[in-house]
Amino acid sequence: MPDMEESAQPTPADPSDPELPNGAPEPEPEPEPEPASPVADAPAPEAEAAVEEVPARSAPSKGAEANADGWRPYTMGELLGEAAEAAAAGGSEYADGNGAGSATPDRSSQDNLQLSSHHDVAMDLINSVTGVDEEGRSRQRILTFAAKRYISAIERNPEDPDAYYNWALVLQESADNVDPDSDSSKDSLLEEACKKYAEATRLCPTLYDAYYNWAIAIADRAKMRGRTKEAEELWQQAIMNYDKAVQLSWNSPQALNNWGLGLQELSAIVPAKDKQKIIKTAISKFRSAIQLQFDFHRAIYNLGTVLYGLAEDTSRSGGADNSPSDLYSQSAIYVAAAHALKPNYSVYRSALRLVRSMLPLPYLKVGYLTAPPADDPIAPHKLWERSQFILNHEELQQVNTSESAPAKSNGLVEKTKRFIKVDVADIVSVSTCSDLTLPPGAGLCINTTHGPVFLVAESWESLDGWLDAIRLVYTIFARGRSDVLAGIITG
Repeated sequence: MPDMEESAQPTPADPSDPELPNGAPEPEPEPEPEPASPVADAPAPEAEAAVEEVPARSAPSKGAEANADGWRPYTMGELLGEAAEAAAAGGSEYADGNGAGSATPDRSSQDNLQLSSHHDVAMDLINSVTGVDEEGRSRQRILTFAAKRYISAIERNPEDPDAYYNWALVLQESADNVDPDSDSSKDSLLEEACKKYAEATRLCPTLYDAYYNWAIAIADRAKMRGRTKEAEELWQQAIMNYDKAVQLSWNSPQALNNWGLGLQELSAIVPAKDKQKIIKTAISKFRSAIQLQFDFHRAIYNLGTVLYGLAEDTSRSGGADNSPSDLYSQSAIYVAAAHALKPNYSVYRSALRLVRSMLPLPYLKVGYLTAPPADDPIAPHKLWERSQFILNHEELQQVNTSESAPAKSNGLVEKTKRFIKVDVADIVSVSTCSDLTLPPGAGLCINTTHGPVFLVAESWESLDGWLDAIRLVYTIFARGRSDVLAGIITG
C-alpha cells in the first residue's frame, strides 16, 4: 500500500451538481460545483459510491410519441414547461382545481370522477410540499397542477402507461423539492413514485425511461437507510431495474454508470464473501459505460474510485488476484483522465491530489506487452519479445526489448535499435484482436494513419487496462485537453 498522509479515497461528488446530464457536451466556461465533502474527511472506501448520473428525467425521452389519448412520456423539463404554459393559459380555474384538467373538476361531475384512495394519498403528499425558497414554491405549484392533469388523464383512461409515468416524474421531482425542515416526507413521495412506475411498466413493459427513473427513485430511498438490511433489499431492487433498463436500451452509458454505482453501494452492505464478485461486476458496468462514450467523465471517475476501494481491500486482505500497487496505479489513471476531461470540477481535482503520486510519473502507464520487431510486424512468433512500454499524453513507446533490460526515463536504451512508437495524434482506433497469427495472449490492435500496430498483453484483464488507457489519452487529445494531462504527469 502506498504511503499516504491520510486514509481516504477519492471523494464522491454531489449528484445534484449543475452539469448537463447524460454526458451531453458541456458549455464553456462552466460554474464549478462544490464537492460533497473534503478529501481529508472522506470515509473509508467501502462507505461511498462516486458520481451519480443526473436522472434521465432531465434528458431526452426515448421514443416519446403521443398515445391515442394525446399523451406521451415527458422529460421533466418538458413536463414543467408544458404544465406552466397550460396553467398560464387556464388561469385561475386551474389554480382553483376546478378546470378541465383538474382532478376534481366540479361538483356536478364528482360522481363520475372519483379518485381512488392511492390517488388521494399521492395528491396529499404533493400538496404538502412547500419548497425551500420562492423558486421552489413556484416550481411546486406547477408540479401540483401537473399532478392534477395526470390524475384526470388516468381517470379517463386507467390503461394509459404514459400518464402513470409522467405522474411518477411529478412525484419524484416533488421529492427533490421537499424542505428538510418541513413535515413533508421525501421517502413517502418516492415510494408513491415507485408505485406509479410499477404501474407504468406493467402497462408498457418496454418503457425504458420508467425503469431507469424507477431505479433512481429506489436508490434514493436506499440512501436514506444507510447500511441496513432494508437498504440492501432496496439496492438489489434498483440494480434489477437498471438491468431491465439496459436490456431495453443497451447503448445507455448513464444506466450502466448508475448500475455500477448501485453495485458499489451494495458491496458495502453485503457479507465480505460476496463483496469481491459484486465489485468486479461494478467495474464491468463502469467500463462498459466508458466503451459506449469515451469521454463520459463520470463513469471514468467512478471506475477510479471503485478500483481505489478494491486496492484498499486488497492491501488489508492480501488478495492474490492483483497487487494493491497495480490497483492504486490503475485507479489513478482514471481519476487523472476524469480531471483532464473536466479540469474545473473540484471533486476530481481533490481526488487527483490524493492519487497522483500513484502514477508511474512522468508517465501515465508503464507495463509489459509482447511486441514484434519494429521493422517486421508480421515476424514469426519466436521473434516477438515481451518488452516494456510507456504511455504519456502524446505517445505509446517501447522502451526496452526485454524485461531484464533497464528502462531509461527518456525512453532510449539502444541508439542503434528501432523501437515501436505510436503517436497519439496518429491513432484511428484501438480494439481487441483475436487474429490467429498473433502469439498466445490477449491481442491488441492500434489502427493508425500509418497502418495497424499489433501487440499482445499477458491477460484479458491486463488488456482492458491498456485499451482504456490508450483510448482515454486519445479522447483527451481529441477534446483538446492534452495540456492538462501533460501537467498532471510531468508536474
